[in-house]
Amino acid sequence: MLAAVIAIALGWDRGLLTQLSYTSTNRMEQSLINAINPHLPAVSGAHSEGELPSLSGASSWLNSAPVTPEALRGRVVVIDFWTYSRINCLRSLPYVEAWYSRYKDHGLVVIGVHTPEFAFERNEDNVRRAVSDLGISYPVALDNDYAIWRAFNNQYWPAHYFVDSTGQIRGHNFGEGDYDQSEQIIRQLLTEAGDTNLPLPGTGIADVNGVQAAADMTHVQSPETYLGYRRAQSFASPGGLVHDSPHSYQLPVSLALNQWALAGSWAVDPEKAVLNAAPGKIEFRFFARDLHLVLGQSADGKPVRFRVQLDGAAPGANHGTDTDADGSGIIREQRLYQLIRQSGEVGRHVFSIEFEDGNVQAYAFTFG
Repeated sequence: MLAAVIAIALGWDRGLLTQLSYTSTNRMEQSLINAINPHLPAVSGAHSEGELPSLSGASSWLNSAPVTPEALRGRVVVIDFWTYSRINCLRSLPYVEAWYSRYKDHGLVVIGVHTPEFAFERNEDNVRRAVSDLGISYPVALDNDYAIWRAFNNQYWPAHYFVDSTGQIRGHNFGEGDYDQSEQIIRQLLTEAGDTNLPLPGTGIADVNGVQAAADMTHVQSPETYLGYRRAQSFASPGGLVHDSPHSYQLPVSLALNQWALAGSWAVDPEKAVLNAAPGKIEFRFFARDLHLVLGQSADGKPVRFRVQLDGAAPGANHGTDTDADGSGIIREQRLYQLIRQSGEVGRHVFSIEFEDGNVQAYAFTFG
């Protein structure tokens, strides 16, 4: 635990936590915070954790003119740190939108702070399209320079901060889950602000599917895995990763659980692997119900065709929302793609994706 405290103090925890599975990451994230603040539970409400910091560091705003803490006085506020290609942020958004829909007429303001993980998430057009596609109606601050992130001393995606009507942060929740407790904090703060006619809690959350559906955490044994060499783990192609130069990769004879490999001509930079010319392939041996891959195309914007297989065959009923039963799909924008959602018994499988066009960008695998 002392080592964990040192990791937070030196800013190492983000890199450490991204190497762990979602289940272990969420547990460790909260234990690290509790090590620093043992008097604060995961979700609080009784004590102030400080004043709402300035939001002036936003590079721009979507769905709203710029918002200041002073303009928010008298309102209860939820600050949601998120980024649009991160799966656990996507899975929490339906709950945030439900809170906003249920309580906006009772004094609640929700502000999404979009703090990018990858370079393409700094592009305002990309974020604007994601906000539209996801149906986000509340204000979104683009935190491209991490100014708001640093003002909150935040470390996690997603992170929810609950602010009372006097501008004091009264609670937080890091990672997925604890949605009922979070809603109770919102209701407590609205009641303190003088609302005595709140709607019933927990009603009106629409069924969600695709990437926003809840994960099957009982079967997730594969960790988030980055393809850029800065955070790459468990790479298995012979000879290892070559940094920042085109290289011809080959698949190994076999993959152990959670190993991955490249085939074809790829250039691997700190945050992604870029296919120089088709054909090219990525393989991963995983254990989870869902497999996602953050993908994009080159600057020319041309669509990239691909085909996925599960254990050497078309996925059939196990295809994801971004693939057909025969495994085919198209990359049209830079985002997270759901490629596999198993409909039967979950077990170890070898996933492969082959690209029929070059200049594809591959960033990170995530599971659920």
